Amino acid sequence: MQARSDSGFRRRRRWRRWLWLMPLLFVAVTALQVAVLRFVDPPFSAFMVSRQIGAWAHGEWGFRIAYDWRDLDRMAPSVPLALVAAEDQRFPVHHGFDFEAIRKAQAHNQRMVARAEKRNAPVRRLRGASTISQQTAKNLFLWSGRSWVRKGLEAWYTVLIETLWPKQRILEVYANVAEFGDGVYGAQAAARSFYGKDAAGLTPAEAARLAAVLPNPRRYNVRNPGPYVQRRSNGIQRQ
Repeated sequence: MQARSDSGFRRRRRWRRWLWLMPLLFVAVTALQVAVLRFVDPPFSAFMVSRQIGAWAHGEWGFRIAYDWRDLDRMAPSVPLALVAAEDQRFPVHHGFDFEAIRKAQAHNQRMVARAEKRNAPVRRLRGASTISQQTAKNLFLWSGRSWVRKGLEAWYTVLIETLWPKQRILEVYANVAEFGDGVYGAQAAARSFYGKDAAGLTPAEAARLAAVLPNPRRYNVRNPGPYVQRRSNGIQRQ
């Protein structure tokens, strides 16, 4: 009886030790991930893997991800400028989270919800406040969808990225993993797919149009832009 009691105590102690070690192991592994990718260009992202597996799951056996890494200095200067103008104009000064943009987005969304309820119509044009750092974390390491677990991991990876990478590296990775069309990831693949040229040869207007579809690249089309994309593209160029 005493032997069984001692054995159970030792098992519980091992479990408690693992419960203490697991958070430390998580911190170490994720920090190592981010530290390595400061110097090593990612061969793929979590979103790319998810899209490819989703295509195969639906029997799209011929579907292939378009992805071709290009360093930032091998892209036209208008590409990173367009991304910042379109997605995160306070990118150079915030530390991963733009609380001013969050406040403005909340106020805007409350107005949109109130108007929709007054008209008894669906809510339209809700505004997000994700920074380029947050979007890089999400695209590179996580999955699409909405959940508190995913948002928590996104925040953690954002902190790591902002701590371990310079701003230029964050922008470089984002320009390469952002989705510009269904299965088209990165500025180089987008330039080749939509304009038949390298990212280095993109004009300011072409870079602005690529950035203009980023809110929903599977809904908006670079090749055949509708009125919304055209207006947004013009606004990005003015910025």
